[in-house]
Amino acid sequence: MSTSGESTAGGTALAQAPVLAGIHHLKLPVADLARSREWYRSRLGYRVQVEFVEHGQLMGYGLAHPEGGPDLALRLDPAWARAAAGFDYFAIGVPDRAAMLDLAARLDALGQPHAGVHEASLGWILPEVTDPDGHALRFYTMEHHTGPRATAVTTIRDPRETAERRERERQRSASPPAESAK
Repeated sequence: MSTSGESTAGGTALAQAPVLAGIHHLKLPVADLARSREWYRSRLGYRVQVEFVEHGQLMGYGLAHPEGGPDLALRLDPAWARAAAGFDYFAIGVPDRAAMLDLAARLDALGQPHAGVHEASLGWILPEVTDPDGHALRFYTMEHHTGPRATAVTTIRDPRETAERRERERQRSASPPAESAK
């Protein structure tokens, strides 16, 4: 018999959870390695750490970030790049709102379209950044303005609408009151 919250396999209680160490790397299929390498370098500061050559052909890069961003792998695979375009598979963490605003300013200076920094369910988000293959990138702050409860599941209903409403309310409360007519 297992204790509360444990699964069983063949009637034997499994350990609480296996030991994991975070995300090792994220792999993205791309249509043009040089173009994608340059985009991730110029927009986000990534540097080539590893080249993957198969049967004499460059097939991918392992990219590292100098300020702690997740390692990225770019894999030459045009068909998968087309299939993966438009979906946001992951969000890259940014320390706090100030760093997020700095990132948005950097993207603006480079002419990279994005949707701006917005309040999200738990922190702040910078969505709608697309790389040359159309991969949708999101940046989310590690700093939260609202935290999930430690002892229970936090349910966030209608996250986009709720965040937009809270953001509008915050903007209204920060605006100076309108002058009364004389």
